[in-house]
Amino acid sequence: MPTSPEHAGRPAPRGLSRKNLLRAALGAGALPLLTGGGVALARDTAGDGSPLAPTPACDDGDDPTPEQMEGPYFRPNSPRRTSLVEPGTPGTPLTVSGYVFDRGCRPLSDVLLDFWQADDGGAYDNTGFRFRGHQFTTASGEFRLTTIVPGLYPGRTRHLHVKVQPPGGQVLTTQLYFPGEPRNGTDAIFDAALLMNVRDAGGGREATFDFVLAVGQGPGPGPTDPPGATTWAAGTAYTTGDRVSYDGVGYRCLQSHRATAGWEPPHAPALWQRD
Repeated sequence: MPTSPEHAGRPAPRGLSRKNLLRAALGAGALPLLTGGGVALARDTAGDGSPLAPTPACDDGDDPTPEQMEGPYFRPNSPRRTSLVEPGTPGTPLTVSGYVFDRGCRPLSDVLLDFWQADDGGAYDNTGFRFRGHQFTTASGEFRLTTIVPGLYPGRTRHLHVKVQPPGGQVLTTQLYFPGEPRNGTDAIFDAALLMNVRDAGGGREATFDFVLAVGQGPGPGPTDPPGATTWAAGTAYTTGDRVSYDGVGYRCLQSHRATAGWEPPHAPALWQRD
């Protein structure tokens, strides 16, 4: 199938994933339907009506959202707000919304998202906090930002900066991109895995993106767990690279699987490697 210009450089569309189903249920306020089936997919569509792949998909074996450089324009202590625009702000209106998931495709609440970007003319405010602000995800892991489409400046394609940090966890610093931008093919930093799904809407644009953080699966850390590990538990879906502890000893997952009694780390060297 030929690739349209809007989708040049995009990852190939994926099929059903736990994240797609969960996102649909969250958006409909009907999370219990996940276990009973019948949940409609909450997918964005391209201009021709075809579905766009989630970026990145949250599924067994897939990587978390890629990191990117911070750049020279980050400033700490931005104000807490979900809108970066003021009356009369020039530029094309833009809303960015989505969810933050862990590697088990579970929504994460109270995640800090700190956004910063260039204004309509491609300039950053380095003395104040114009087009800078932070917010926290809701109980369902959702965020929503009101801003404008950032302007271009030499050497870069159009992009948004963001830092994402779960409570007590590590900071993910990355950038989000717009499909169909001519400079996507010449920007050395650009990563197609960080393309937002974008559509025109009422004189502005609407974009969606779901973050997947490298947060372990399982019931949570125990008092003797190594840093960054969770306590091994039967029934948990583990992904390659996850860290667990078992009887106070740390292990790293070698291949994605669902934990089963009898496959405890000491007894399953094909699945777990001692840290």
